[in-house]
Amino acid sequence: MFNPIRRYSRSMTLLAAIAAATLTTSAMALDTVKFMAPGSVGGGYDQTGRILGKALIESSAAKSITFENKGGAGGTLGLAQFANSTKGDPNALLVVGAIMVTAEEQNKPQITMKDVTPIARLFTEYNVFAVRAESPYKTLEDLLKDFKANPSNIKWGGGSKGSIDHIGIAELAGKMDIPINKVNYVAYAGGGEVVAATLGGHITVITGGYAELAKYVQSKQFRLLAVGAPERVAGIDAPTLKEKGYDVIIGNWRGVYGAANLSPEQRKEVTDAVLTSVDSSVWQDNVKANAWTPSVLTGDEFGKFVDDEHTRLRAMLVTVGLL
Repeated sequence: MFNPIRRYSRSMTLLAAIAAATLTTSAMALDTVKFMAPGSVGGGYDQTGRILGKALIESSAAKSITFENKGGAGGTLGLAQFANSTKGDPNALLVVGAIMVTAEEQNKPQITMKDVTPIARLFTEYNVFAVRAESPYKTLEDLLKDFKANPSNIKWGGGSKGSIDHIGIAELAGKMDIPINKVNYVAYAGGGEVVAATLGGHITVITGGYAELAKYVQSKQFRLLAVGAPERVAGIDAPTLKEKGYDVIIGNWRGVYGAANLSPEQRKEVTDAVLTSVDSSVWQDNVKANAWTPSVLTGDEFGKFVDDEHTRLRAMLVTVGLL
């Protein structure tokens, strides 16, 4: 005899099994995540990607991780390769930051961040100024006294021309009434190169994110002179430029973009995986260790933020004479 209650019970059991399978699949949204770090090994893009990769694994948001580094042109070479080779791939992530925005404004590449998919802004990192342990400059005041007297004698080392590092030094020079053309800024494609040049005495002072320099500061190979934050940052033992009388804030944000042509469902899966990973202990521990300031923003809001950054940073490039 037909039993509607039994049939209903079996149907509900089947639906529950399907729902459970769906949840499991959604929780493991990504398979082998292919990271593109558009800079050299050891630089800010690379470090962000490798830490996020560990966080994805720890949080079970991905099964495995691979990395590729392609530096040059402020990250736009890596961006172009990523955009061309990953279309529709939900397992591909590109590390991005403010430096890529300034690179686009300066280089006007054919492929831009508009050609890939905004996923999430993750954090803001404020620049520090540091010198090697053997440097005669013990304080920021010592350094800036000589910078004012003989600007071209101070060799500043940092990221690519027009990067946040470069803009920050140019803005500081402007506050000190130093002509931009007198600033001796040496641009490097990656963090490892500028660190080596500073340790070798070829650069007077290095500027960049604290995360890239932390191990050299902790081993006393570098001495911190200042940080470009609006207020002192926990974990960074240095005064701000503002408290020393210079109204200059120097900071870089970083985040990730996905491949072009993702479906709304794929984009959500990638975004959910990234958001899950930033709740992991490995991510939170590194946020603290690297003195990053969390500033998570996702989806179209992140895309709108990047559009606004183009406007803001283009104006700054013009103001400091770099565009």
